[in-house]
Amino acid sequence: MDTIMSAISTATSGLYTASSSLNQAAMQTVQDASQGQATDMVTDFVQQQQAQVAFQASVSVIKTANAMYGSLLNITA
Repeated sequence: MDTIMSAISTATSGLYTASSSLNQAAMQTVQDASQGQATDMVTDFVQQQQAQVAFQASVSVIKTANAMYGSLLNITA
């Protein structure tokens, strides 16, 4: 049970970090676009993709932990 809660806690932290990273990269993209810095925009887009993948991974961890918790409840019921 502690392992499941730890996984959910870690995944929640991952969601927050990924969301913050995505927001920061998006703001940097807007800034670079307004300054005409196309090469920096490519880096910004890559960072946005990385944040998206990290967010999706955290969501997957939460879904898996939820399924494990459900299975544990079914076993103990």
